[in-house]
Amino acid sequence: MAEKITRSQTGSIATQFLSAQPLRPLRLSGERSDTTVFAAETPRTLRWRRELIEALLRGIKRRWARERRRRKVGRAYDMAQEIARVLPRGSEVLDVGCGNGFIAHHLSGMLGTSVVGIDLGNSAEAAIDYRRYNGAHFPVVDESFDAVLLCYVLHHAQDVSVVLDEMRRVLRDGGCAIIYEDIPGSWWDRGVCSWHNLLWKTRTGSCTFRDESEWRALFETFGFEIVSERRLSRWRNLTHPVRRRFYLLKKSKISVSY
Repeated sequence: MAEKITRSQTGSIATQFLSAQPLRPLRLSGERSDTTVFAAETPRTLRWRRELIEALLRGIKRRWARERRRRKVGRAYDMAQEIARVLPRGSEVLDVGCGNGFIAHHLSGMLGTSVVGIDLGNSAEAAIDYRRYNGAHFPVVDESFDAVLLCYVLHHAQDVSVVLDEMRRVLRDGGCAIIYEDIPGSWWDRGVCSWHNLLWKTRTGSCTFRDESEWRALFETFGFEIVSERRLSRWRNLTHPVRRRFYLLKKSKISVSY
């Protein structure tokens, strides 16, 4: 009779085989490697992956910062070109609420003169003649400018009459004011303006947005003649898609009383 192998004998044979030939983990390529070698390679691989990911993230961050700056400078250049078309070369300009200063910087080159920029904060990045503004008195002398520029600034003014009074004070006779403003003409525009107000009211106070007729009445009350005005595309800035308007005003010679 054939020799019978019991269950206990089968188990002991398998145990002996496994103890004689220990299993080793597989490499990704399919080859076997010792446990000690595999364990030694793992931290090195993880460190290499971490360094690679960190390098990629740094590169993406640098590229995104460059793109943001390029768009910011490009938008400022386009606006400076638009402004330069309505001003004689050599005009002395005051940029109220100049922000990063790139509009004033580009405009200086286009007009062949130095554009002065004033703002509440010290956020000017461009090389311009920058002066700190206290929110009430423009830090310049009377009748010292041919033009005053306010790019989306008036809706931030806590007392718009103070700003318009100062604008008249610093303009020479026959001087002009160039004003860009957001106009809440529809429910969408009002929603965008409300969001803008939430973002800015802790920095500059609550914003006051007006429609076209309100702006016209306000400008005329403070002794400015509306030379021209036109509607601007809401898609000029995709992050702030609101209806906009461009005003060109002229300082009238009449005395103002209010």
